Amino acid sequence: MRTTVDLSEHLIQEAKQRAARRHTTVSAVIEDALRAAFARDAAAAETIAIRLTTDPGGGGLRPGVSLDDNSSLLDAMEEGE
Repeated sequence: MRTTVDLSEHLIQEAKQRAARRHTTVSAVIEDALRAAFARDAAAAETIAIRLTTDPGGGGLRPGVSLDDNSSLLDAMEEGE
């Protein structure tokens, strides 16, 4: 697919040099860079952990928090911030 993207002169020159060294096209260099960036984002998203505060008495979730209710979970997470 053809599209137009504005890139800084420095960045496009670096992409052209890399393409020449690899004997490939600038488009292929940009595609590879985008794929790598998307893969890093996906890997980072997988490592995000959410900690829910439990009842101090050890009885499970805090009162009013239901794992079946997204709204109560969101409220509980925002209270902890």
